[in-house]
Amino acid sequence: MKTLGTIEPGAFIEAVQPLLERQDLPGLLSLLKTRWTPDQLRGLLSGDHTDAKKVALLALGLVGTGCCLAELAKQLQDPDPVVNEMAEHALWSIWFRQGTPQANHELHRGAQALGRREFEHATVHFSRAIEMCPQFAEAYNQRAIAHYLQERWERSIEDCRKAIELMPFHFGALAGMGHCHAHLGQLRRAIRCYEKALAVNPHQSCVKQAICELKRRVRAGEDSETE
Repeated sequence: MKTLGTIEPGAFIEAVQPLLERQDLPGLLSLLKTRWTPDQLRGLLSGDHTDAKKVALLALGLVGTGCCLAELAKQLQDPDPVVNEMAEHALWSIWFRQGTPQANHELHRGAQALGRREFEHATVHFSRAIEMCPQFAEAYNQRAIAHYLQERWERSIEDCRKAIELMPFHFGALAGMGHCHAHLGQLRRAIRCYEKALAVNPHQSCVKQAICELKRRVRAGEDSETE
């Protein structure tokens, strides 16, 4: 039976510690689903108990829902790199299950095809997921990746833009749009996208490096557009 009210951090750690030590994922998942709500777990993120926060981030990656996304995005600003990494993982995990069960299934099949570099096959699955659930931000983002890997920059930008419209703090889609603009020679547009991605998740070192390189190229007059 799920408890009501806020979670006491020490008791939370005590309850989950044995399962973590045994690496008993099914047991942990069962405990999380039966004892606490995602909203209660989210409450641990705003507390001062660092260990409880980290375990809560792990838990939300397993059972978190849309109600947790905004608070998880805030954790990307945490100076602790472990907190940042765990918050990022939790966000991706929830994003991947934000559709209907059928749409989630198509998304995962598409991701598997993408991993095999079967880009057209992957695109079919992502498009099916979008048809089933038009508000599924991650389906657009994954299709954007498939387009990007086929050098379909404009089509990738369109899907990135839709993913961002549905999920404004989707730093992956923001960075992906930046990559596309960079390939099109639209360097200032790329920089703006990268800067927005960093504003959400400041720990992306590769994006920081890309900004420095693109600014150097802008100074050298390489931008294809005058803005």
